[in-house]
Amino acid sequence: MDTHWKNLYPDVTAAGGLVSAMKKAAKLGRGEIWPEPSTSDGIIIATARGNVSVVPAAEERLFRVRVHIPGCAWDIPGFNWEIGSTDDLGLLVEAVTAWREGVPFDELAARFTFLKLDEFAGALERGEPTASQWADLLSAEFHRGQWSLLRRLHSDEVLGNMFPVISHRAVRLRVDLFDGASRQVRVYEPDEGRYEVCGVPEATWVEVPSGDLIAYLRAALTEQ
Repeated sequence: MDTHWKNLYPDVTAAGGLVSAMKKAAKLGRGEIWPEPSTSDGIIIATARGNVSVVPAAEERLFRVRVHIPGCAWDIPGFNWEIGSTDDLGLLVEAVTAWREGVPFDELAARFTFLKLDEFAGALERGEPTASQWADLLSAEFHRGQWSLLRRLHSDEVLGNMFPVISHRAVRLRVDLFDGASRQVRVYEPDEGRYEVCGVPEATWVEVPSGDLIAYLRAALTEQ
């Protein structure tokens, strides 16, 4: 950690790092959080509305805040939204705590003016990024080989609301966008009209007749 960084973040340096500094601020009555160290100078805080990451800027004193929708071990890393930045560590802790506690978006925006939630909240209200992800996959030339399967899945009123990802030519459907460990299933079409299905993380693929595919997937994703 160089002298310039120490000069920008003397409170963070004195506390022994961002994790310790945020915990210290929380103990001083400015909220309660449980930050988890990341692989960079920033941290990640797990919440029910996506993981919140806090990364200190290098060029000026500024804590950048992002919401990360997690991926999982079987797909791409995930999705990120920039939702604001502040130079006030205590205010940052209060905002992250309120986010973690589920304070409504409009109340968050009113209380913490450094947060810019219009795009993020709007995406959720419009059913995105799930809807956007479907649209992207169905229009990407790179995934032309999966278009037929994607259209069939998307046209179903239940499966079309699942979050889709393509990995190794298989379509993976996930129930809960915010939970990388939520119920999910992979579908592969090795030949036209022939389907293989595999639960996640189980590695056993089962061939499913075309006429049974939708019902099979619905059951795998929704039955308790």
